[in-house]
Amino acid sequence: MARADSFRTGAPRGYPPGALPHGELHLLTAAELARPAFLAAWERLVLAAAEPNPFYEPWFLLPSLAQWGERDRVVTKAWYHEGRLAGLLPVVRSAAYYGHIVTHATGWSHPNSFCGAPLIAAGHEDAFWRDILAHFDRRARRALFLHLPMMPADGPANAALERVLARHPRAQYMVAEENRALLAGDAGAAAYLEAAMSAKKRKELRRQHNRLAEEGALVFERCEDDAGLAEWTAEFLALEAAGWKGEAGSALASAPDTRALFEQALAGAAAAGRLERLALRLDGRAIAMLANFITPPGAYSFKTAFDEAYARFSPGMLLQLENLALIERPDVAWADSCAVEGHPMIERLWRDRRRMISRNIAIGGPLRRACFRLLMAWETRPRRIP
Repeated sequence: MARADSFRTGAPRGYPPGALPHGELHLLTAAELARPAFLAAWERLVLAAAEPNPFYEPWFLLPSLAQWGERDRVVTKAWYHEGRLAGLLPVVRSAAYYGHIVTHATGWSHPNSFCGAPLIAAGHEDAFWRDILAHFDRRARRALFLHLPMMPADGPANAALERVLARHPRAQYMVAEENRALLAGDAGAAAYLEAAMSAKKRKELRRQHNRLAEEGALVFERCEDDAGLAEWTAEFLALEAAGWKGEAGSALASAPDTRALFEQALAGAAAAGRLERLALRLDGRAIAMLANFITPPGAYSFKTAFDEAYARFSPGMLLQLENLALIERPDVAWADSCAVEGHPMIERLWRDRRRMISRNIAIGGPLRRACFRLLMAWETRPRRIP
């Protein structure tokens, strides 16, 4: 009899399960991911994963696939070791490559997904990568290479990949890098703030808080359950859309698909015990809001918004001061800001940086790899600084 979390219901037509040196790979559609038997195994993988990635957990990935999976032709690689689900990575084959036409296979994400590390059961990281690379060697099809975007450089998934590439060399190179604000350390929130900001700046923030409190009843709230979640979500969407993002058409509420993703992801995260909501309210009305995904041993600061009419009081920064309590949680060792590198607000407060890299790796046979080396030589060539 198969183990309880085995997935033996069959693969989609045209994608038979593939036996590999260290396990078995199934290529699954979104509909198959949502089957109860697979969902149960997926939840167990989340708990056993060497590295947390909320964007590949069921409550976030399934709503993402519902909006864009069919359009992008996403196929999820589900890797089994001794009959148990031990790895998961959604993949697409694409010709769009940094503004050029180069067919390749790539880990799938979208603009509101901020990490590309696969879910891998702890202790199986090396075997997972050996099998994934062997799979793409056998089934490269039209892809010239494998592109792995937004991998945490210091995480266990990337460390295992580097070990595998060192033991079984093949051409590969880093094609992009960003360093985004990270909250980490053993200090309490008050000590962290004192070390991160000058006394003058802390005094200015206290002044802004006091002046804001003179405008009305100022209240901070933190929620970790789903009480009033639908109303909170609608309030967040309206607050964000009322600002510059709404004017630019980039607010979550500006398009039905991003609105649906936000609503469904927050509801799913709350149901999974992964959501923390913060709000700063003036006379009951939110003037700054923030949603965190709690994914021990880390956390992801997913989305934030503030009322630009109160910009002179820095409500977003005042809310971030309350958010420093993340490092006092016993289940959180670090928090990823999900902010672009150089963000003018969060980098003034969160002192550490999380290095995210995107890597290209050769796959297939000798001719394909020779073509890849030409691309690598071109992309890594010395460039003159103007």
